[in-house]
Amino acid sequence: MLTKLKIALAQLNPLVGDVSGNTKKLIDARSKLDNDIDILVAPELYISGYPIDDLVLRGDFLDLVEKELNNLAKITTDNKSAIIVGAPRKDGGSIKNSVFVMEKGEIISIKDKYELPNTGVFDEQRIFEKGPLENCVKIKGVNVGLPICEDIWKETVLKKLSQSGAEIIIAINASPFTISKHDERNDIALSRAKETKLPIVYLNRTGGQDELIFDGSSFSLNHDGKKFSSLEEFKEDISIINFSKNNGKWTGHGNVKKNTSQSERLYKALVVGLRDYVKNNKFSGVVLGLSGGIDSALVAALATDAFGSKFVQAIMLPSPYTGEESLKDARDAATLLNIKYSNLKISEAMKVVDEILGDFKGPNFTAGITEENIQSRLRGLLLMALSNRYGYMVLATGNKSEYAVGYSTLYGDMCGGFAPIKDVWKTDVFKLCEWRNKNFSDLFKGPKGKVVPDNIIKKAPTAELRDNQKDTDSLPEYNVLDEILKGLVEEEISVEKIVKKGFDKELVEKTAQLLAKSEYKRFQAAPGPKVTNKAFGRDRRFPLTSGFKNWN
Repeated sequence: MLTKLKIALAQLNPLVGDVSGNTKKLIDARSKLDNDIDILVAPELYISGYPIDDLVLRGDFLDLVEKELNNLAKITTDNKSAIIVGAPRKDGGSIKNSVFVMEKGEIISIKDKYELPNTGVFDEQRIFEKGPLENCVKIKGVNVGLPICEDIWKETVLKKLSQSGAEIIIAINASPFTISKHDERNDIALSRAKETKLPIVYLNRTGGQDELIFDGSSFSLNHDGKKFSSLEEFKEDISIINFSKNNGKWTGHGNVKKNTSQSERLYKALVVGLRDYVKNNKFSGVVLGLSGGIDSALVAALATDAFGSKFVQAIMLPSPYTGEESLKDARDAATLLNIKYSNLKISEAMKVVDEILGDFKGPNFTAGITEENIQSRLRGLLLMALSNRYGYMVLATGNKSEYAVGYSTLYGDMCGGFAPIKDVWKTDVFKLCEWRNKNFSDLFKGPKGKVVPDNIIKKAPTAELRDNQKDTDSLPEYNVLDEILKGLVEEEISVEKIVKKGFDKELVEKTAQLLAKSEYKRFQAAPGPKVTNKAFGRDRRFPLTSGFKNWN
């Protein structure tokens, strides 16, 4: 009777569509393992990458997936480790999200996902058909239950697996990061372990894919719910866990990583999301407008930590309204990060545009929002020109608070291929800058120590599009605004309920109106990494044109 089991968890970073590359990476990982490994496990939809969206509807794509699965199965003729891996598959006229078990040169079992999520960024019910409630499968003489991601979030699937005789649960996942997801996963797995009295191995993928970030953070629990193993966050990692059987129960042994703070997780998530988006889209570096404000300073720090100093180009684009303080702060930020820094004045370009538009001013002309937006759009024009010339991706520097209320200029400061802090509230921007100034990680390629000047963190935010402008001229203090917006966006509660929390009714109503009015802007915004429970984009979909007015 088998009393020992050694499992290798491959917390890897696949690329959507790179079927052959993903397969090769897994084969390479297996080749480096010791011969005494019994089972190698890869994440949900690893072979195809996730999310695959409509790519999975192509017959030629699924044919390629099937071919690589067969190639992967063939390598197990060496009688070394069995392989558990996720991939899509054709099943008659439908497509399934499946887990494949390979041993002795063959695919010995296929199990299909039962619970298909259909909320937020997930729309699996549109492309996949759910499978049946599955029994466990015998691998290396052990009855193993193989739920897929969402399958463990409800009791049904694991109850069935337990009843079918499962001894160990191995759950493969492609679970995106949010700032609350780490604790949620642990709580769910703990509940399932206590219900089934079975050990649970939770394997997640890592890396960035479009607007989603996968943090890895894989872990394993024993049948009593006690964590005995965890993997690195936001890194590819191969971890070995050992199981021993005593008195009919399997007990796992491994190493548990230290917990990290919420600010650390959030900062690392943004770095990884930015890194993989730019890298996988084959850009040679990034360029951004460095204004001397806190948003662009944070984006510059994230970019430097993602790529290294020599791949980041910062451009100061001063107008006649740009103060000496901002010029100094921008230079200081660039110096701390050791990034390339240039100064391109837009004053003369503003005069040219003003002259061209002279006939449209009318007799009672007063400079206003149009002229302010022209400044922003000239900056966007120049940054895009530099992107074209040098092959650098433009990074937009707006935060979630600004995108929410439309405090941004379409085709101006919203220009860019990626918006790294698009889902970060302004109040969290300050926290992240303060955290990074005091902390460092081997994940980062930027310098150790302070990367955001103290004055940038302390001074009042301003767009500097007119004399003595402050953000508070148009918006309430960000600590107030963000709490109202969290109620409207993330909690999806009414104006009335937010007012009952102690906020001014007129202010809440105005904020709700600004949120609704700005939908068309957000629709045209650059993609950015999702880090909250309700991000703008595919996570939150509202009509661009709507007659709905009752936000109460």
